[in-house]
Formats: sequence, C-alpha cells, structure tokens
Amino acid sequence: MNHHPVQRVIARYQNGVVLKGHTRDFHPAQDSFHLLPADSFPGTPLTEVQLRDLKGVFFVHRLDGDPDHRASNVFEPTDVTPGQRLRVVFNDGEVMHGTTLGYGPGVRGFFLLPADERSNNERCFVMAAATREVSFL
Repeated sequence: MNHHPVQRVIARYQNGVVLKGHTRDFHPAQDSFHLLPADSFPGTPLTEVQLRDLKGVFFVHRLDGDPDHRASNVFEPTDVTPGQRLRVVFNDGEVMHGTTLGYGPGVRGFFLLPADERSNNERCFVMAAATREVSFL
C-alpha cells in the first residue's frame, strides 16, 4: 500500500512536451515515476515518466498556474532560505534563480526552491543534463 502524499507536478520534457498531473512516487534517486494526468478520468492508466528525458519536475501550488503572475528571479531582502543561491540557465534559455541544498559537480539533478516567493512552483527538481549553465550567486 502506498502511503506517500499526492503531489501536484508538472513534468517538463527537454523536447518541450509538458505533462501536468499528480504523483505519489517521485524520488530523485529513481529513474522514473508515475503520473496521473490532470485531465484523466476514473480508470485512466498512470503514465511512466523517465527522468532522463526531462528538463525538470516542477512541484506546484496549482496545476493551472496563475496567468497574471509575472515571474521574477529576485530574492526578497527578507529571504532566509537555507542553502546556496544559484542561477540556472536551461538548454532552452529559461533562467531560474533559487536556493538549493544539493547542487554539486557530477550530480544528476538537484532540488531548487525558487527565489520568486509568489511563484506557482513550490520547488523543482532540475535535471543537470538539461542545463547550459549553473552558477552561484
């Protein structure tokens, strides 16, 4: 029996495909996880998502996001989030700033907490292979 909480995630593939849904079995050390698509109906099979194909897994507050929010990469002066502050440039040109406790040379991926406190992203698991540049701020 699976007792992991259901998490809202957006799986963003390196080729631009986006899958939105829910998962109970994401773990950064595993090669894949299962996603129940957001638009599914009872009996819909789970989709197996391979981490190696992803840009990242975005754990979100809402699957539909906030269309009025404009993303910011600015840390609030009051931000005391523990960890190292990073600037991540993805292969597709997207830039994210955030903090991490797990980045280092040779890692397959790492969790990043966004600098933007009003972001729909609670955190994301960035696949290192999908990044062009990672630098400390």
